[in-house]
Amino acid sequence: MCKDVRVEQLELWPAPFAAGPVTGTVALPGSKSITNRAYVLAAQAPSRSTLTNALRSRDTDLMARALETLGARVDFLTDTTVAVTGGDLHGGDVDCGLAGTVMRFLPPLAAGARGTVAFDGDPQARARPLGTVLDALRGLGARIDGDGLPFTVHGDGPIRGGTVTIDASASSQFVSGLLLSGPGFAEGVTVHHDGKPVPSMPHIEMTVDMLRAAGAEVDTSEANTWRVAPGGLRAHDWTVEPDLSNATVFLAAAAVTGGAVTVPHWNPQSTQPGVQFADILSAMGAEVSHADGALTARGTGALQGVDWDLRDIGELTPTVAALAALADTPSHLRGIAHLRGHETDRLAALTAEITALGGRCAETEDGLRIEPATLHGGVWHSYADHRMSTAGAILGLVTAGVQVEDIAATSKTMPDFPALWHALLGGGS
Repeated sequence: MCKDVRVEQLELWPAPFAAGPVTGTVALPGSKSITNRAYVLAAQAPSRSTLTNALRSRDTDLMARALETLGARVDFLTDTTVAVTGGDLHGGDVDCGLAGTVMRFLPPLAAGARGTVAFDGDPQARARPLGTVLDALRGLGARIDGDGLPFTVHGDGPIRGGTVTIDASASSQFVSGLLLSGPGFAEGVTVHHDGKPVPSMPHIEMTVDMLRAAGAEVDTSEANTWRVAPGGLRAHDWTVEPDLSNATVFLAAAAVTGGAVTVPHWNPQSTQPGVQFADILSAMGAEVSHADGALTARGTGALQGVDWDLRDIGELTPTVAALAALADTPSHLRGIAHLRGHETDRLAALTAEITALGGRCAETEDGLRIEPATLHGGVWHSYADHRMSTAGAILGLVTAGVQVEDIAATSKTMPDFPALWHALLGGGS
């Protein structure tokens, strides 16, 4: 059973019901994954970097404030254009909220600061796995008190670095966090993974590509091993792609209502996991087309279930599960046991909420099995998880009476989600 992290009754949002096909174009804000990586890299450069189309959300604002606390300069030139200048890092208090990128990317950076850095976050964040990255840092020469939030990093300038072997099967962020600060370690860093396959590998590819763009030397020639040479990073001006994982929710709206939704500035070669959603939509019966740098999804009628390994794209699971709950044939979503350690236990949460609306969803060892069923209205709980909130919104398009608890959870990566959703539906419900 999914652990219920709610401590009070949160506001219920009546999910808009689509009276007909949903059509339109949705311009999405920047990618959280790219924005927060760019922040960390820019904070290590000696001169100013600029982020254009940077995401403004709770997770990215937490990252910006944390870096300012540690000594970097962050100037918002506009709401989505940010100038970041690195500085000598020092101690302070870091609020991680519920952001995995903050709690896993910043401890390696803090290890090279001069001073004590205290990390804490939201109550539910204290259950998220962190021991892997903290133990790895200890092996690389860092001094750390604690194995999870709250914890304290005692910095005394650049740490030794070197080679470390970890089990990153719970999160690719363990690898990315060590690599992003590796150029500042005296010996650089070599991270070797030993364990079950690493999930969300596209996010590690994103990290490697961005490190190289900032001047780092990265060797990926050996399987499950990443080497970052020591040496300073250079300033870089980043243009942040739209968040393709958030885009999947709007494309799903077309698929479930027989409509057509276009997302501009879609890069088919992106390292974002969301880029692979186009293949899933096609397999489920939607039509997908690329034209003029945009992607359009068209619903064609009944949805078909899929048997899909989502290991590399686990963050898409709530969207895919919502589609599967509306499909005419069964679905098996595999390779996603690691989702039990995300913002909430997403496998248990999806099972509980789909079932509560009349669906048929069951957990497997590493995923979900979802059978066709007729859904009905009811309360869809979010568990403070932004992707749970948006999954409820998808179901509400074609299921009257769905109420999403805590739609504000979407502020983690998409602060304007309710307005964007209503605008796509013509402002009504």
